Amino acid sequence: RSFFRVRFFRSRRALCGSFASRRARTFATSKMASRLALLLALLLGAALVGMVCPSKVSEEPSDLPEGRVASRGWGDSIEWWSVAAGLAEAAKQNKPIMMVIHKTWCGACKALKPIVAASQEVSKVSKEFVMINAEDDEEPKGAQYTPDGGYIPRILFLNSKGEVDSSLKNSGGNPSYAYYYSNADEIVKTMSKAITKLGKGAEPEL
Repeated sequence: RSFFRVRFFRSRRALCGSFASRRARTFATSKMASRLALLLALLLGAALVGMVCPSKVSEEPSDLPEGRVASRGWGDSIEWWSVAAGLAEAAKQNKPIMMVIHKTWCGACKALKPIVAASQEVSKVSKEFVMINAEDDEEPKGAQYTPDGGYIPRILFLNSKGEVDSSLKNSGGNPSYAYYYSNADEIVKTMSKAITKLGKGAEPEL
């Protein structure tokens, strides 16, 4: 009787062990399946976000003339140029330059873009300038392009030789950020001063 009792308990333990092992394997398999399902859901979500909100900046339209760039939100009615082509065009036409330096990630730039784009006066007066749109890494290097710092956005005015006139600044703005503008009226005011000072290739005031 003792012998059969021992075998019974051993058999019971073996069955319990086998059952526990199966439960553990089932649990592990279920957990792995849940993780895979979560990973697939995350990948699908990332793909959908990428479709709706692409991380890269849109490429320039292919139908633009050589040297021209898209408005990038600064006003489609304005004729925008790249830095190199704009400097060459200004020398060719003997016209002053208005250069907008900005970054795609900059909140202040994003706030100013629609203000400039909506201004009919800025669009009208822009015809007296070669308008340069310098975005991100297109920002030109050199001390003359950072007369009071490298903050953004900055709006600079240059003569036809490509020389920055540091006296043409936002007289009604913050003196610590003299080349930053918060509204279209301030920009138009400085544009008018620039036409008077820099028209017909006049020398800039450094």
